[in-house]
Amino acid sequence: MAFGFCLVINLFFMEQFYVQNKREAIIQAYRSIAQAISDGDITSEEFDVEITHICERYNIEMIVLDADSLTIKSSANNAEQLTKILWDNILDSDNVLEDKEIIDIGEGYTLQIEKDRATGRKYLEMWGVVGAGNLILVRSTMESIKDSVSISNTFMAYVGVIAIVVGSIVILYISKKVTDPIKRLYLISDKMKNLNFEAKYENTENYNNEIDILGQNMNELSETLEQTIKELKNANIALKQDIAQKEEVDEMRKEFLSNVSHELKTPIALIQGYAEGLKEGINDDPESRSFYCEVIMDEASKMNIMVKKLLTLNQLEFGNEKANMDRFDIVELVRNYLKSAELLANQKEVTVKFDAEDPLFVWGDEFKIEEVLQNYYSNALNHIDGEKIIEIKIVKLDNHARVSVFNTGKPIPKESIGHIWEKFYKVDKARTREYGGSGVGLSIVKAIMEGMNQAYGVINYDNGVEFYFELDTE
Repeated sequence: MAFGFCLVINLFFMEQFYVQNKREAIIQAYRSIAQAISDGDITSEEFDVEITHICERYNIEMIVLDADSLTIKSSANNAEQLTKILWDNILDSDNVLEDKEIIDIGEGYTLQIEKDRATGRKYLEMWGVVGAGNLILVRSTMESIKDSVSISNTFMAYVGVIAIVVGSIVILYISKKVTDPIKRLYLISDKMKNLNFEAKYENTENYNNEIDILGQNMNELSETLEQTIKELKNANIALKQDIAQKEEVDEMRKEFLSNVSHELKTPIALIQGYAEGLKEGINDDPESRSFYCEVIMDEASKMNIMVKKLLTLNQLEFGNEKANMDRFDIVELVRNYLKSAELLANQKEVTVKFDAEDPLFVWGDEFKIEEVLQNYYSNALNHIDGEKIIEIKIVKLDNHARVSVFNTGKPIPKESIGHIWEKFYKVDKARTREYGGSGVGLSIVKAIMEGMNQAYGVINYDNGVEFYFELDTE
């Protein structure tokens, strides 16, 4: 557009500019000659040099005649032709011919455009009379002006085409250098929109321009967004876990209250019934009153034991009791416990087998492991049958030890195996009621072992049941 605008300006105004420039040159030459005539220097060397320079520079022809029509100064070889043209202008000055266009008439000069009848060329002429009758003619062909304008416009057209081609190549190169990084930034932002933060803006080590700095900022923004989303996801997962845990706690609380209410209902009813019997004096004999009191005390003791176990289980399940990990001799712990529980085994005429003698050190909470052993042992005593044998084994396996408590008797029904670790679950409710069981002991075992992240379980045999737990030795 800039080139087209310049070309239009040249086409319409360049010729006028050249004519104006030529007109000023002719006027300058005319005045220089008139001044030289007035000063008497027209024949001097200085004037010759000056007038020659003007004529050659602006392609001007000139002639000066004295009052007798003799040539004083001429810049061309055709002095006779210029003399004739000068006299034609002087003689025809009162008539405006068709081949003349008067531009300006001043005191002692006339500026005009004249067409040569012989050649058909147009000339810009200035003629007049100065001094003591000296005649002057200064002229320049208009054809040279048109040629100059044509050459200038042609040259400008070539230059413009070359400039457009070269400029287009340069612009394409520069625009590619600019748009390629922008395109990469666009692709990166498009991936970031879909939460894909793997794409990074890559460039040289030094970031020198605004696009490179923007790319580096986008890389940092991508890393920040990725880290923030990770933190949000982690927080969301933690929140979901908290909600699930809260719901689980609510369910456990409801289940706990329901089970406790159910388990306490029978002993409370018995205590209330026998207490009312004592108050109303249903049996007055001392033996009956003593029996009533024993029943009340027995049921109260069972309630007390169950409440203590429930409190222990509640603390374990809610994480209020953390495992205190120590290294201790599991063989010595089992031996000491069996010694303290020897009276219970003798009362039921049970044979207890335990052959381990060499020390075996394990890692765990010694107090809680003893409670696990106590629950297994008391459970074995309460369900023992047949040969009435309880066998305790300690087996070393790789980097851990397995402690098992086996008792002879009936195996656990298959449909009950998956439920025995649940709170208040009882395989044989009548028998459990008989020995005062609450159905909480194995739930305590489960909570303790899971709190230490250790294995536990039960194995059925044809002649009995084996409960076990494992502890790390290293």
